[in-house]
Amino acid sequence: MLIPVRLTGRIVDGEVDLAFRRWTSPRVAAGSRFISNEIVVEVTSVEEVALADITDDDARRAGFDSVADAGKALRRNDAPIFRIGLRYAGPDPRIALRNDATLSDDDLTDLRRRLDRLDAHSTHGPWTREVLSLIARRPAVVSTELAAEIGQPRPEFKLDVRKLKKLGLTHSLDVGYELSPRGAEFLRRDAQDS
Repeated sequence: MLIPVRLTGRIVDGEVDLAFRRWTSPRVAAGSRFISNEIVVEVTSVEEVALADITDDDARRAGFDSVADAGKALRRNDAPIFRIGLRYAGPDPRIALRNDATLSDDDLTDLRRRLDRLDAHSTHGPWTREVLSLIARRPAVVSTELAAEIGQPRPEFKLDVRKLKKLGLTHSLDVGYELSPRGAEFLRRDAQDS
């Protein structure tokens, strides 16, 4: 579940603690957590509601000025509306990970093992070091250009970069990506040992 960037700080402050989504069935469950915009958000409740059941207070708690504004945002389709309770659960743990460039020999071995596994299970062959090197050479370049450079469809490329981000090796920018301190150190040491 994605949270609009404009609401991130308001969720952290506790001002926004609801979201409304049109889904054919719930995509989150109470008690689950997800990462969006560098914060961890806990889902506190999920219930199906009618548009007429949404109050002005509910709309404000979801970051809208009014029920009418919430209704406009929910007019995309006729799927059921779900009222999702939200709570800030902490910063994205990947931030601390990506900023930690102190790689022990065990850390380096573990990262190599994980990247080798991603390469081995890929439908398009080994890609992890190539993508890390590409991002190192071309930071802040739009993903469309990066994907084209290695002959990969953009959606597939972005999914691969997300896997690297989960390992703390990359960081998303407003446009494109850059290596994290951890990613830069990994690439340096991996090349040094090759």
